Amino acid sequence: MPHAHDDSTQHHHGHHHDHRHGAHAHHGGGGERRLLLALVILGSFTVIEALGGYFANSIALLAEAAHMLADSASLLLAVFALRVGRRPANTQRTYGHRRYQPLAAFVNGQVLLLLTVWVVYEALLRLTRLPQVNAGLMLGIALAGGVANLAAFLALSGARSLNERGARAHVLSDLLGSAAASLAALVILATGWTAADPLLSLVVSALILRSAWAITRESADVLLEGVPPGFDVQRVEAELLGHVPGLAGVHHVHVWSMTGERPTVTLHCTLLPGTRHGEAIAAIHARLHESLQVEHSTIQVEEEGDCGTPACGP
Repeated sequence: MPHAHDDSTQHHHGHHHDHRHGAHAHHGGGGERRLLLALVILGSFTVIEALGGYFANSIALLAEAAHMLADSASLLLAVFALRVGRRPANTQRTYGHRRYQPLAAFVNGQVLLLLTVWVVYEALLRLTRLPQVNAGLMLGIALAGGVANLAAFLALSGARSLNERGARAHVLSDLLGSAAASLAALVILATGWTAADPLLSLVVSALILRSAWAITRESADVLLEGVPPGFDVQRVEAELLGHVPGLAGVHHVHVWSMTGERPTVTLHCTLLPGTRHGEAIAAIHARLHESLQVEHSTIQVEEEGDCGTPACGP
């Protein structure tokens, strides 16, 4: 389907088509700045966390360092997706390149799931043979890591796209990891019970698994062209019939989303004889945009009794 921006009515095999894209304003500048700031914060602290975990002999800190490394990579991927997404449409990518955003979010979710499996495996190994842990060093590094993660989390506040929300889910999981590592260090300092280190790693893994699964499922749904969450397909017909003069019926309604934010709609509609197609098309676009926040719509118009597709034949 050509990425046409011509709102004029097109004639093809006796049917009338109109392809209108809503304002494709890409508000990626703010999103990219947020992602880059979070990347600088996390990237600069990942090495400190890893060295601290190694010298303190703490699985909680090492797991946290692994998560921060993955988060830094995911933020890089998110920035790449945003930049690629701003490329103009061409003959190979007629809708543009914004699908890289949910693709990046999907990869991020997969990486987070794999890391969670690794942390669980390491924590279970530690429970079978409890090592000595330098709880003082562990506490200092965990608290500093918590501050860094909180700063990155706040930098990503206001995230709207699936891509940014995926990155924010990563950082939130890191924040939880830092809190768990701090708590484990305090328990070890107070009681000497080193099992607190792997046990709290398991608790955090369960929390991370939930956010990782959510972002993976949501991004997969976008890539599979599912209906955006919270959007009722039946509302399309309800919003149009009775509000667009001369509109007799609506069928072949398809709804999906490019990035998981705003819906895209294609539909066939039947007009009463004598209805001006251009006026009806403009009214349909306006209604979809204003009432349902539809980003892009493609409409095929037929006069009553003139449907050439099998689904609406006699």
